[in-house]
Amino acid sequence: MNRENKKLNVGDVAPKFSLLDQNGVVRTLEEFSGKWLLIYFYPKDNTPGCTTEACEIRDAWGEFKKTGAEVVGISTDSVESHKKFGEKHSLPFTLLSDSEKKVVEEYGVWGMKSFMGKSFMGTRRTSFLISPDGKIAKIYENVLPAIHAEEVLRDIQTLL
Repeated sequence: MNRENKKLNVGDVAPKFSLLDQNGVVRTLEEFSGKWLLIYFYPKDNTPGCTTEACEIRDAWGEFKKTGAEVVGISTDSVESHKKFGEKHSLPFTLLSDSEKKVVEEYGVWGMKSFMGKSFMGTRRTSFLISPDGKIAKIYENVLPAIHAEEVLRDIQTLL
């Protein structure tokens, strides 16, 4: 089934997932219930924008913890790639491997992209703020990596 046109909306129940983290441990959406959760989808480990976004979240980690929020980064990279990326940049949050592209499709972030005049299928840089009751509280499309952590923290404070 081609889900490129799938569109989630604020208020929808967040689609469930079950994916391996950077340590090879199965992680599910259910384990985060009762907490604010930022699920951020990103194209590729160790690329400039993705590294900036991850490091901005890392640098704001203390503020995320003060709100009680959790963060999960998801890309189609392998568990091994995530492990190296996380260690290289001392990332304190979970990275999940969606190598089969099921979750990126379920969340509607897998689709046509273009870069330097070439079109290709890939993950759109999109984030979902999930409320403690498991519903989508906010959707961030066309995320700007350098300011995303600050933007999400501001929104969590407003919604608390």
